[in-house]
Amino acid sequence: MNFHITDDTTDPAIARIGDELTAFNRTDVGPSDRRALAVLLHDGDTVTAGLSGYTARGWLYIQWLWIDEAQRGKGIAGQLLAAAEAEAISRGCHGAYIDTFSPVALRTYRKAGYAVFGALEDFPGAAPVVSS
Repeated sequence: MNFHITDDTTDPAIARIGDELTAFNRTDVGPSDRRALAVLLHDGDTVTAGLSGYTARGWLYIQWLWIDEAQRGKGIAGQLLAAAEAEAISRGCHGAYIDTFSPVALRTYRKAGYAVFGALEDFPGAAPVVSS
């Protein structure tokens, strides 16, 4: 066997892995109906906050949520989440999933109604999750 390690995300072999796994899953459990989803806040031509993820299999998956430092503390994160959730519902989603290792982000997500369902207590750089 010839294993090859790479950090080149443009390597066509990586796309093949995704394509083959998608085909397998489609046969195994049906189509995912995966669609990209982004909610962006602009100040002129500049993006000052945004959320990026996708919907698939009836779920909203949030991958990134970022807010420019000057915009933080204004409730924008909650508004981004609400907009993404509304779009997900319009796409037929019934649940949402997000993960984080940031205690600040965790407070934001909890404030928006998200609940912790699992934690990696020894995850590098993360404070342990404490349920209240």
